[in-house]
Amino acid sequence: MFPVFRDRKEKIKIIRRVIFNQKGGVGKTTITCNLAAISAVYGKKTLVVDLDQQCNSTHYLLGRGTNDEEYTIADYFEELLRIKFRRKNFDTYIHKTPFPNLHIIPSHPDLGDLHGKLETRYKMFKLRDSLDSLTQFDYIYIDTPPALNFFTRSALIASDSCLIPFDCDSFSRSALYSLMENVNEIQQDHNSNLEIEGIIVNQFQQRAKFPIKIVSEMIADGLPVIDTYLSSSIKIRESHDKALPMTYMDARHKLTRQFEELYCKLNSSSDKNKNRSKGKSR
Repeated sequence: MFPVFRDRKEKIKIIRRVIFNQKGGVGKTTITCNLAAISAVYGKKTLVVDLDQQCNSTHYLLGRGTNDEEYTIADYFEELLRIKFRRKNFDTYIHKTPFPNLHIIPSHPDLGDLHGKLETRYKMFKLRDSLDSLTQFDYIYIDTPPALNFFTRSALIASDSCLIPFDCDSFSRSALYSLMENVNEIQQDHNSNLEIEGIIVNQFQQRAKFPIKIVSEMIADGLPVIDTYLSSSIKIRESHDKALPMTYMDARHKLTRQFEELYCKLNSSSDKNKNRSKGKSR
């Protein structure tokens, strides 16, 4: 059985979402950072955790990689492998971005070298414990690597919900079922609060027959497809290049509006209006 789609009705102090798909190139980083940016624009204190050694979210939100003097998520996991009586406060790894209300725990290429050591030491619950210590944020978004590995499992264990990007590809559709089974296993064995909040259709071409057909079939199969689709646009590549999420680069663009609509569907309707005037003054 797959985890069922459930509306989040109870109010949670800090909402933690993991954006996960084992297939690469489906838009995990794009969706993570743009939803987080919309959240920040609406006045919500927002944190992005970059768990991918490719560091795409880090570059997108900071406009650069980290230097040797800055603490990253790799430093956090490396410290877990050492025997210490006093560890660094988890806030040490949090960095401000150039955007108000938006923070990040950046990644580092060294993360890949730590994977095997962390897995054998069974440290999968540590990220959840550390995120539990944070009280200053309203929303936490976790970007993951395109694999079901230690870091992805840690993120799923630490999260309330899972968002699955889907890029209108037949291979991606086939992989959805095994992906949902993997999430279900984490839910049953390690995190009973985890739910699949929805599948986000990305790179959608509304005038092409195939994307319409494949999404319609997914809906007919009962998959939890969110009915706001993110259009395919060259503008998103420009957004990546400039290190400016869409809401900061072009607030009136069609894709920006779609991200706003998606954000509002995922969250309470009060979010849409609260601090909206503050967001529009950017």
